[in-house]
Amino acid sequence: MRLDRSHLLIVVLAVLAAGAGALAGRWLKPAAPLPPARADLPVLEVGALRPDATLPDSEGRPRSLDEWDGRVVLVNFWASWCAPCREEMPILDDAHARHGGRGLVVVGIAADETAAASDFLAEFPVRYPILIDDPAVGEDVSTRFGNNRGVLPYTVLVGRDRRVLATHFGNFSAEALEDWLAPHLD
Repeated sequence: MRLDRSHLLIVVLAVLAAGAGALAGRWLKPAAPLPPARADLPVLEVGALRPDATLPDSEGRPRSLDEWDGRVVLVNFWASWCAPCREEMPILDDAHARHGGRGLVVVGIAADETAAASDFLAEFPVRYPILIDDPAVGEDVSTRFGNNRGVLPYTVLVGRDRRVLATHFGNFSAEALEDWLAPHLD
């Protein structure tokens, strides 16, 4: 049997459509459902004062979140092994650079071993401050900030008055982050 041009065109279009469908399926896959909240962990209500936290930075110097009082602070909990965190970090880095003049500072808190976080940052540097919450050293600080689902990334937006403006489980797209930040920036 011999294929003429119209049959060949149909076959080529079918293969291209199948490939496009497969790519769209990978790219537009639904997000995994969030795990249920744990009743034994605190909920950080909007309007509550943010918890205090002093953690070492990526160079081992202790840093307190009080350092950024008076600014809008986006606190992002992440880990080097967390794929959604890794995808989100360039978006956060861009927001930190673009909105710094409007009072925003992004502070990343690595829920990770110090060496793993440092190795990751050496390969994928960001312009915003990074603090280390090494699980081998102490408590999971993200739980004090309302991460009662154990999800990474987890983000808390804190106002200039140290009050919680919003929380977010999971990673942001660039557009979603802009929409989330817009009402809170000057």
